[in-house]
Amino acid sequence: MRDDRDNIIVQKTFNFSLEIILFTELLRKEHKFELASQLFRSGTSIGANVKEAQNAESKADFIHKFKIAAKEADETTYWLELCLKSEVLPSPKIELLEELKTITKILSKIISSTKMR
Repeated sequence: MRDDRDNIIVQKTFNFSLEIILFTELLRKEHKFELASQLFRSGTSIGANVKEAQNAESKADFIHKFKIAAKEADETTYWLELCLKSEVLPSPKIELLEELKTITKILSKIISSTKMR
């Protein structure tokens, strides 16, 4: 079920991962190592699971990988909102949260439309 065509979700999640790497470096400079590690793992895992889904063995496997990506997106949202609301943590750029909302919507649409097929 390999799909090597360029697609928007692969691009968006890869670029999002690059932004997460930059933000977690900022957290590390502020000595917020535990949070940086959690955010790094969940934020980059979204794209990793989307990329892995491109090689899914079946429709069910494809959906499963996208569901994992969606869960990781939810966790990433939590960590970023925690940073945004905390008085002792660096705040992420609003564009980072907005991009994550867009990614989450696309993931949900892909999951639901794949289930319908």
